[in-house]
Amino acid sequence: MESEAVWSAIHAERRGLANDLQTLTEAQWTTPSLCGGWSVREVLAHMTATARMTPPQFFTKMLTSGFSFSKMTSKDIAAELGATPAETLSRFTAEVNSSSHPPGPNDSWLGETLVHAEDIRRPLTIEHAYPTECAVQVANFYQGSNLLIGAKKRIDGLTLVATDADWRHGQGPEVTGPIMSLVLAMTGRSAGMADLSGPGAETLASRCR
Repeated sequence: MESEAVWSAIHAERRGLANDLQTLTEAQWTTPSLCGGWSVREVLAHMTATARMTPPQFFTKMLTSGFSFSKMTSKDIAAELGATPAETLSRFTAEVNSSSHPPGPNDSWLGETLVHAEDIRRPLTIEHAYPTECAVQVANFYQGSNLLIGAKKRIDGLTLVATDADWRHGQGPEVTGPIMSLVLAMTGRSAGMADLSGPGAETLASRCR
C-alpha cells in the first residue's frame, strides 16, 4: 500500500472505531483494555494524542518528560481524556481524518490504529472485519521490528501462518490462526493466543505478556 492508501485506511478505521463506541455505557468505558494498565477510554485518549502529534511536538514532549516514553504517554492521555467519556469520544472523532503523527514510518501508525482498536474492541466483544491488506501490511512491518514492540524477538524461531490471508513468516514450529490474532500475539497481547494453535503456540504464548 502506498502512503496515500495507508492514510486513507487509517482514517477509515478510526471512523469505524468511533462509530462502534457511540453507545457505550459508563461502565463499558472503564473496561480494562488489552493494553496493560489502560482502560478502553484511556486507549482512545492515547489514540487521539497520537493523531494530534507532530515530530517537533514529540521531541519537545519527550524532553519535558525526562525522555520517558511512559511519562509522556501518561501526560497525553490525561490531557485528552476530557471530563466525560462523551468528551473523550468527541476529541477522538475530531481527529479521525488527521494525518499528523510522531516520527516514524506510516506502517507504524497503521499498526497503532489496528492494534489499539483491538485493544478496545476485544474486551468489549465488539467484532470488526479489518481489511486483510492492512492486517498483512502491519504483520509484515512488525515481523522485522524490535523497536518498542519487540515483535521480531518475540516470534524468533517460529513460523507464523495466517488461516484467513495469504501470509506466513519465519522458520520453526508453526503457529496458525487469523491474521489479526497473529498481529496481537506479535505485539505481546496474550488475548490473541485464544485463536491460535499449532506446535509453536505454547512458545509464543510464553513470550506474550
